[in-house]
Amino acid sequence: MQRSEPGTNQDQPWPEWADAFSERLAARAVEAEAHRTLPEETVQEALDAGFFGILAPVGVGGQGSSFSEFMDVVRRLSRGCASSGWTLSFLALHAWMLCKFGAEAQAAFFRDGKMPLAPAPLAPTGKAVPVEGGFIVSGRWEWATGINHADWVLVNGLNSETMMPVFCAMPVESVEIDDVWYVSGMAATGSQAVIVRDIFVPEHMTLAAPMMAAGASPGEVLHPDSTLGYPLRAGLALVAATPALGAAEAALDYFRERMKTKLQAFSGGARQGEMQTTHMRLGEAMADVSAARLTWEEACRVIERIGPQGSDAAIETQVWLRLAAAQIVRLANSAVNTLAAAAGASASMTSAPLQRQLRDLQVMRGHVMFDWDRTAVLAGKVELGFPTTPADLL
Repeated sequence: MQRSEPGTNQDQPWPEWADAFSERLAARAVEAEAHRTLPEETVQEALDAGFFGILAPVGVGGQGSSFSEFMDVVRRLSRGCASSGWTLSFLALHAWMLCKFGAEAQAAFFRDGKMPLAPAPLAPTGKAVPVEGGFIVSGRWEWATGINHADWVLVNGLNSETMMPVFCAMPVESVEIDDVWYVSGMAATGSQAVIVRDIFVPEHMTLAAPMMAAGASPGEVLHPDSTLGYPLRAGLALVAATPALGAAEAALDYFRERMKTKLQAFSGGARQGEMQTTHMRLGEAMADVSAARLTWEEACRVIERIGPQGSDAAIETQVWLRLAAAQIVRLANSAVNTLAAAAGASASMTSAPLQRQLRDLQVMRGHVMFDWDRTAVLAGKVELGFPTTPADLL
C-alpha cells in the first residue's frame, strides 16, 4: 500500500486520539505480529495525525510537545499493542533526533513539509572513515526498529581516526536490509538489521555523538526554546519503558474482565473470580502496575525538570532515570507474569492479548537499557562516588 501525503494534524486532543487509535492498534495486533511489521494503515494514520512530529520543534512542522505529553500518548497507544506503541514512539523520537542536525541536513530531512521516518540503531557497530567532504561508512547495525517504513536511516559509526562515534544519516535506499527479525515477542516492530557497504556520507549529514547525546547541537541554535538539548539516553530509556507500562495496564484490564465470567475447571461451576487465590494474584499484579505507574509519573516530572540542563544535568539524576526506566519494565514483567500464571490455559491462545503482552514484555526486558543487573550496578556505583565509563551509556 502506497502512503498518501500526510494531512494536517488531527483535531482531537492527543489523549483522546491515542485512546481511539489504541483500539484500532489492538484490532490489528494479530496481523502486525504475523507480518512482523506495522500495517500501512497504522503508519498512515499516525502520519495523518502528525504524530511522528509530536516532539519535533514547530520550526520543522512538528508539534513541539513535552516529553511527558509524548510519553502519555505512547502509554495509551501501547495499551492496544506494545509492539506498535514501541515502533511509533521510536520513529517519532528519531524525527526529533534529526532536528539536532544543521540547517542543510534539515532541509533534506524535512523537504516538502514531510516528517521523516528514520530508524536509528544507536550502537556504534560500524565504522566511518574520514575522507574529503565527509565519511565513507560501512558496517552492520542491529536493530533498526521500523525499517520497513523508513525514508532515512541514522547509524552510529566509529570515526576510524579518532575512535569517537559519529551519527551518519543516509537515504534508506543506501542500505541493505537483512531480514532476521524472527522473534517470540515484539515481532511487529520489524527490527531488522541494516548493512551499509562503503557509502559516502557528506559531512553536513553527520553529527558527533556528544552533540546528539546532550547539548550544543546545531539544531538547538536553529530551534531555541525546544527540547532538543534534553539528555538523549535518559529520554530514550523512559520512552522505551513506556510501552511496557501500557501493556501491563492493558493486561490488568483483560484479566479483571476475564475473571468476571471464567468458570474454574473441576469446581462444580464456580467462577474463578470468586476464588481467594485469584484475588491474591490480582492484588499482586495491581501492586506491581501501581508501582510502575508511580515510578513512571515521577520519571516524567524529573525529565522535564532536568531536561533544559542538557549535559549539565547531575549524573546522579540521569542514572536515577535509567534505574527508573529499568524498574518500570521489571515491574511490568512481574505483573504480567503473575496474571498469565493465573489466567488459565485458554489465555495462551494466540487470539488472546495476554499471551502477546507476556511475550512482548519478555523480549522488551532484553533491551540493553533495561538490563537490570547492569543498571543496578551503575546506580550503586554512582551512588558511592565511583566514575562512569562510556559503556555505561550515559
